[in-house]
Amino acid sequence: MEQLFTVESLITLLMLVLLQAVLGFDNLLYISLESKKAPPEKQSFVRKMGVGLAIILRIILLFVLMSVIQFFQEPFFSLHDNNILEFEFNVHSIIVLAGGVFIIYTAIKEIWHMMLLNEHEEIEKNEKKGSIKKVILWIVIMNLVFSFDSILSAMALTSDMEYVPQLVLMSIAIILGGVLMIVLADKVSNFLQKNRMYEVLGLFILFIVGIMLLSEGGHLAHLHILNNEVTQMSKTTFYFVIVVLVIVDIVQGRYQKKLLAEKQHQEAVVKKEEES
Repeated sequence: MEQLFTVESLITLLMLVLLQAVLGFDNLLYISLESKKAPPEKQSFVRKMGVGLAIILRIILLFVLMSVIQFFQEPFFSLHDNNILEFEFNVHSIIVLAGGVFIIYTAIKEIWHMMLLNEHEEIEKNEKKGSIKKVILWIVIMNLVFSFDSILSAMALTSDMEYVPQLVLMSIAIILGGVLMIVLADKVSNFLQKNRMYEVLGLFILFIVGIMLLSEGGHLAHLHILNNEVTQMSKTTFYFVIVVLVIVDIVQGRYQKKLLAEKQHQEAVVKKEEES
């Protein structure tokens, strides 16, 4: 246990917490959007409860992965020597692929509702908010899906440590990362609530998160389509795309304000000329 009380262990713990924060960004966005399905007065509670339960289940998942990691990586269904489709599915790849499909479905559904709902339907939708238990359940499930990457990466960072110190250090990192996520989830949700125009941006980022999960799941399954290998989208590419989307959204917003100001100015000029 003396391994826990060294400078090297503290640095590793800091790196693990940062890892939880960086890899948890997409999860944070999902939590903020999913919690909107609960009644407004219960949304903060739903986020805290969902992440709190997920922290406990993440630690349990950590125990499981450290004990039976080989079974998660072992292919159980494969197809080879086929020019159309080749794969080697394992438990890990199936979980990640299912998470990607669900995230894309959620993003498309919310974007579709946003495009079709009129004001009356919006009121009805708010009155028929989803079940709190159901929202918490989905937050927990998706939190576990997103946690696979962070746990496996954390295991790689601490691979040179003995079993007990490694387990304790990773558990502390999961708890600290979860607390940070609870705090940031409220802030992100409040920001989206006050700046509704960024909801569309958030949903499209969520859509890209789904694509990233699909690419990761395909990579884990060694998926080949028409002899073309499915490669994993890197985190660098993911964050680059997000930065581009944010910049485009900011420029588009300012350009629309400029057009609106010019239109109002022209209308004022025309009205003044008519009065004179």
